[in-house]
Amino acid sequence: MINKVTSLFGIKYPIIQGGMIWCSGWRLASAVSNAGGLGLIGSGSMRPELLEEHIIKCKAATNLPFGVNIPLLYPQTDELIEIILRHQVKIVFTSAGNPGKYTSLLKENGITVAHVVANSKFALKADEAGVDAIVAEGFEAGGHNGAEETTTLVLIPQLRPLIKQPLIAAGGIASGEAMYAAMALGADGVQIGSLFASSVESSGHWQFKQAIFDAGDGATRLLLKKLIPVRLLKNTFFDEVVQAESQGASVEELKNLLSKGRAKAGMFAGDIENGELEIGQVCALIQHEKSAAELIENLINEFYKTANKMSNEWLL
Repeated sequence: MINKVTSLFGIKYPIIQGGMIWCSGWRLASAVSNAGGLGLIGSGSMRPELLEEHIIKCKAATNLPFGVNIPLLYPQTDELIEIILRHQVKIVFTSAGNPGKYTSLLKENGITVAHVVANSKFALKADEAGVDAIVAEGFEAGGHNGAEETTTLVLIPQLRPLIKQPLIAAGGIASGEAMYAAMALGADGVQIGSLFASSVESSGHWQFKQAIFDAGDGATRLLLKKLIPVRLLKNTFFDEVVQAESQGASVEELKNLLSKGRAKAGMFAGDIENGELEIGQVCALIQHEKSAAELIENLINEFYKTANKMSNEWLL
């Protein structure tokens, strides 16, 4: 499969693994890359020295392209960028911040840059910053999200006429059928988080993965819009956030609620009740743990099966 995304990143399939905190270490990134997609190390949950370790191990585990995702809202971003430059990582995905701050520096060092947006305003800012690709993330997605609550199927056709760069759809995609739908609307590829968070190679705790498999319809909700929107799986901590917000909690009070290592406790250490469990709406469709290679094989087989159905059956 050759298109703008595969050509830009030098990969076999236009499938990018989300750079999810506490789930996207070198094992997952290298497994996705070895299976033909683009694996990303999620630096959001890493100190600089740990990111360096994961980059070194990922290079040893694959000779295919991989990248690093950097949420720009974190205080150690400068140090993370320095490590990326020193180890000559070729692909960087930025999110949750101003792409103008680092894009020029990264591109001057031969790095391909993609930026994640949730609305047209920030898509145009990313375009002005000179990024090589734009990820359009609908509010179905897990983790940090857009306050506008624009769905992926609305966001993609909304952004397609505005930008010339390769457009990557994210949010609510866990099947080849969904991949086909996103690309039919104008996306050149997809970024998938929740499905890979549940994979064998994900560094997420097995109890977090089981919570994903057990999740049903309506199991998540977008919260913390006053602070930074994040989609959470319902649990005791979720209830605490809902209660705090219903009582008009201030930004500082919400920060204090989050400042107890909640994300690590939930997704990495397996405290399913008191931890923060970031996952997308599509968790309701994920039933079993599979390897990254199996997931990508299924995605591609379903994609082509859907393409064949649309061209040979449904339209007749």
